Formats: sequence, structure tokens, C-alpha cells
Amino acid sequence: MGKIHVLLKKEDLNRKKLEGKVVVVFDILLATSTITAVLEHGAKEVIPVLNGEEAKRVASNGPENCILVGEYQGLTLEGFHSPSPKSLIEQVNEKTVILSTTNGTVAMKNAHAANEVYAASLLNAVSVAKEIFQYYDNKTILLVCSGSSGEFNIEDFYGAGYFIECIKKNSSENLEWDLTDAAMAAHQFYLGKVNRAEEVLTTSRVGKKLSEIGLYHDICYVAEKDVCTVVPYLKDGTYVIHKNVIPKI
Repeated sequence: MGKIHVLLKKEDLNRKKLEGKVVVVFDILLATSTITAVLEHGAKEVIPVLNGEEAKRVASNGPENCILVGEYQGLTLEGFHSPSPKSLIEQVNEKTVILSTTNGTVAMKNAHAANEVYAASLLNAVSVAKEIFQYYDNKTILLVCSGSSGEFNIEDFYGAGYFIECIKKNSSENLEWDLTDAAMAAHQFYLGKVNRAEEVLTTSRVGKKLSEIGLYHDICYVAEKDVCTVVPYLKDGTYVIHKNVIPKI
């Protein structure tokens, strides 16, 4: 029997307790949605970094044909592309995306001590869920809501709840999952708003802020469920690729 737990914000991650666990990170607005979208549209890889300075250092040391994407507190970093999925998907084919965000990329970096780290969103929840129950049905699965600068985000909670629904729906009938109270709460919250993803995202605190700076259409885009099939995972703690891509040697 597998176990599913939900952390309400990235600050709740305890690196000492990550050994042997599988982590799935959610930053619906926008980091993990952006990672999903750019990999789906041909990006070679995504390198998550902690901040803009680290992004510049990574870019200066390689990789060829890279693009800097980043924001802090919702505002695009100077000299960077906006982490707007809709604007990026036409620009990333065969490129390395170096991505700096306030919350999602930090969560992925801080979770690197786990056995596996995945990036999930509403866009690709079914694909990542299928990966999890196929290979890790007897593991502890830790769903990490990135939150926002130490605060709880309703859209990540909704995403985690939908992910749990995907796992339960697609698992075999004889496979049971033990949900902690936090996981049960996320699942029940999702079930109460099954067809209201766009409403949840646009009325959230972060959603309102993104709408004010012109990203309303991006919010509507990332509210779509399972239009992407990529399974983004963190390789060697440094870069995110699609699970079916042959990793670097």
C-alpha cells in the first residue's frame, strides 16, 4: 500500500526526511505549469535555479542555445523572458530553459534529496499520476504545494487534490492508497470544485495578481486539465527533462 501526504507550502519540506520518498511539486501559477508547457513544446530541458543571479551564472557556464526565464514576486526579472507559458511555447524548441521563480523552482531545488522529484500541474496530472502508480505504488508520495513566500496557495492545494483523484481513478482496483489528513482534505476540496479550475485559479490571491500584470490568458491556459503528456522529473538534482528522454551521460 502506498501513502500520500500533502505539504501546504515549500517551507514545510524537511530534507532529512526525504530519503526514500517520491516528491511531486506543484506551483500551478506558474512554475510547474511553465515547466510542463515548455517541455511539451520541445524544450530540451529546464534548469531550475534559486534566483536570477544563479540563472546568470548557469547561463555563463554553458549550456548552448539557452533562454533565461524568470520572475520574482510575480514581476519579470530584468533581461529575462516572462515565465508566461503561452508566450514561451513558440520560443523554446530544442532550447535549454533556465528558470528562476519565487517559489516553484525553489521547491524543486530543495526537494532534490528525495529518491525522485517530479513537476506536476493541471496540464499533465494524469501523465505524472500514471508514472507514480506504475512504479511507486508501495512508496510514500509527498505532494508539495509550493505556496507563495511562506503562505498557503489555494491553487496548489487544488492541483494536489486533482492529482490524488488521478491516482485513485487510474490505479488498479486492488491497489489502495493511504491518505494522510492533509491529502484527504486536498482531495475533498478538489471534489467540491471538480469543474471549477479556472474559477479557483483566477480568484486566488496569486491569480488576481497575475491578472493585474497581464497574465489572465496564461491562467486560463494552465487551468486546462491533461492537455500535456510530458512527465517532467529532476535528473541529478540539476535539470528537468521528460521522463522518456534519454538522460545525459
